[in-house]
Amino acid sequence: MLTLGIDPGTAICGYGFVKIEGSRLKALDYGAIQTTPALGTAERLEVIFREIDQLLKLYRPDKLGIEQLFFNKNVTTAMTVGQARGVILLAAVQNSVPIVEFTPLQVKQSVVGYGKATKEQVIYMTQKLLNLTTKPKPDDVADALAVAICTAHAGDMKAVWEGKV
Repeated sequence: MLTLGIDPGTAICGYGFVKIEGSRLKALDYGAIQTTPALGTAERLEVIFREIDQLLKLYRPDKLGIEQLFFNKNVTTAMTVGQARGVILLAAVQNSVPIVEFTPLQVKQSVVGYGKATKEQVIYMTQKLLNLTTKPKPDDVADALAVAICTAHAGDMKAVWEGKV
């Protein structure tokens, strides 16, 4: 199974492709889509949509995992992340890629084994689980790989968690 994890954002949108090979996980590709503040919001969203669409067409993942929107004190940030999520979800639907959403707690639990793990712990375990020689950078890329790992671990468990099975 090939999973795509996404850490949505309008300035930096991290992505990571993780493949299950037997009982091991392997990172196939990862990186960040970066946009410049010189672009307007609509143009930034178009860049994200276009690049995610190209990645989906190139790799044809079995599932796309994305973090659920987390509302904090900064409503403006939540709104822009929500807009980025929207174009990412649209690209997934247009490419017939099933979408699974996870809370940050679920991602941390899956990768570290503790839902309140620190960012450093998540990065460390992501690097170890994927046998990466260097830390994925920026942090958005490490977060996307963690979401991909969670998606791979979850398999079809999401329906069980939500009581749909």
